[in-house]
Amino acid sequence: MATKVCAVIGAGVMGADIALDLSRHQYEVVLKDLTDELLEKARDYMKKTYSLVKLTKKDYFSSSFDELLSRISLVTDYDRLHGAEIIVENITEDYEAKKSLYAELRTVCRDDALFGVNTSCISITKIGALMPRPENVIGMHFMNPVPLKPLVEVIKGHHTSDQTVDRTRSFIKSLDKTCVVVNDSPGFASNRVLMITINESIWLVQDGVAQAKDIDTIFKLGFGHKMGPL
Repeated sequence: MATKVCAVIGAGVMGADIALDLSRHQYEVVLKDLTDELLEKARDYMKKTYSLVKLTKKDYFSSSFDELLSRISLVTDYDRLHGAEIIVENITEDYEAKKSLYAELRTVCRDDALFGVNTSCISITKIGALMPRPENVIGMHFMNPVPLKPLVEVIKGHHTSDQTVDRTRSFIKSLDKTCVVVNDSPGFASNRVLMITINESIWLVQDGVAQAKDIDTIFKLGFGHKMGPL
């Protein structure tokens, strides 16, 4: 994998976790958000994540937190994004906010940049339509918490090229994660299945069929899930 510079836009929970995981895999990361205050919160959150992961998977991080942080540049402007070959976008799940962001990105990012939209609900095809090269836009639905979840749901928009899918597969593999590629559809695959399960479980409680704790027990002991839907 030749790419070693990635930009992560949105330094909330997911963005901070992704930046930390990218640094762990020797990427130089540009982590962008709107204010220095938000970036300081992201720094604190990354430190907490680092400590938590060290407790649960003590061999996951072989580097110190300071070493990982040294590969993450915290920025509030768009200038540093020009050098990134892959941009992972994690801002709020609001189409109008994303529309404004991509209007900026199309003017500053390199022509061959790959845009990974980390969303669980917004159409990748719709996001791709905002860009001059929609074939370079793809969904990258990381799971929370990122360091502990080995799966990334990759969503192919209507115009996403096979080359972009291949680049994304290589990128996800470089993070020691597995990807599944699905087509663009409301809820994609993971949330489409998950939300039906959660909703039906709620109805079971509403209808007096079972208590919430018992439904969770069925999923944990009967189906082998680590946690129940409720």
